[in-house]
Amino acid sequence: MKAIEISSFGAPEVLRVAERPMPEASEREIVIRVQAAGVARADTLQRKGSYPPPAGASDIPGLDVAGTVHAAGPGVTEYRPGDGVCAILAGGGYAEFCAVPAPQVLPIPQGWTAVEAATLPENLFTVFDNVITRAGLQRGQTLLVHGGTSGIGNMAIMLARAWGAEVIATAGTDEKCAACISLGARYAINYKQQDFVAEVARETGGGGVDVILDMIGGSYLERNIESLAVEGRLAIVSTQGGREGKLDLAKLMHKRARVMGSTMRARTAAQKGEVAQRLREQVWPLLPAKDPIRPVIDSTFPLADAASAHSRLESSQHIGKIVLIP
Repeated sequence: MKAIEISSFGAPEVLRVAERPMPEASEREIVIRVQAAGVARADTLQRKGSYPPPAGASDIPGLDVAGTVHAAGPGVTEYRPGDGVCAILAGGGYAEFCAVPAPQVLPIPQGWTAVEAATLPENLFTVFDNVITRAGLQRGQTLLVHGGTSGIGNMAIMLARAWGAEVIATAGTDEKCAACISLGARYAINYKQQDFVAEVARETGGGGVDVILDMIGGSYLERNIESLAVEGRLAIVSTQGGREGKLDLAKLMHKRARVMGSTMRARTAAQKGEVAQRLREQVWPLLPAKDPIRPVIDSTFPLADAASAHSRLESSQHIGKIVLIP
């Protein structure tokens, strides 16, 4: 089969097409014929050598795919060849076929194409687990989403609206702020022109937000705590702005706030399966309507042009998910 290899660590041009052996379905595994593969920030970090795959995972980049079941291994009873599915992976998505543990697989929602469904796994697993399960966002509360037009960011806006929460988003241009509003955010802050701490305070009457989903990390830590309400929760899912930051513990204590962080990639199949089951029960019934959660696709590229897809992502001009098509 054709797949994308990282020939050496570096710029997007190190991605190259290669021939790889067909994967086989082991116990409780499914081999998916990939029709669409999502492109994530984690893939670019792996390409640069700063985010290696977990032990035992494929060295081929790609954390989420959609397509059809090609083969089902021993012990798989819930899917059969030909079924339309999408899945979150620890690696291996940039290929014509990939093997994945069955617990990490979900059916393509009714009315969604494979390309549209490729926008779901990595984004929904991450957002649902951090915003809903871990941070406990509730109806009527307010979520602050940093990077509202990224794949993670736009999914957070839409999922929070589905939960009956209000959303404030940050983005780097007026065009992106307008996109956040169109996705359901109540208010959007151009962080290059406005101080998001002051804007959050003004928008919430000084009360702060209940939950923050943050992909920046260290450089935003102090300001995120400032923006939290009493009993607020900060969920950190990436460290694009550094791994270390300043934290005023007295302010944290005064607000009775919580700071939490997590990654999804290194979790076991069973742990990812628990998230998948919650998604199946609580989110999948909402998806056929495509309102408020809908596919947000910035662009598609042929698999062989993965380098251009990475360049597009790293330009930070994208709005929504970038998808590769074998």
